[in-house]
Amino acid sequence: MQTEDCIFRALADPSRRAIFERLTLGEAAVKDLTARFAISQPAVSQHLAALRNAGLVRARREGRLVYYEVEPRGLSPLVDWISNYQAFWKERLQRLEQLLEKMEP
Repeated sequence: MQTEDCIFRALADPSRRAIFERLTLGEAAVKDLTARFAISQPAVSQHLAALRNAGLVRARREGRLVYYEVEPRGLSPLVDWISNYQAFWKERLQRLEQLLEKMEP
């Protein structure tokens, strides 16, 4: 499976997106994430595993606690994929603007 597919699949779930967005604010332990979201600890761990498998977060163990944080390079494949379409739309919008200028009275 392509990296972009893994990222899209991981972020498709609203709970995972919420967990990822929380982690953009800084590192958090699984127990803290469980307390913040109305889902069980096993569910939070499953969501974190999906995010980790997609390369979006990384884990650090300290004693009995596991802390997660955003992997800064995790969204790079997605940003690269989107940038290809950004160039496409920029060109199309420039042509539309030129057409509208020609149509003005």
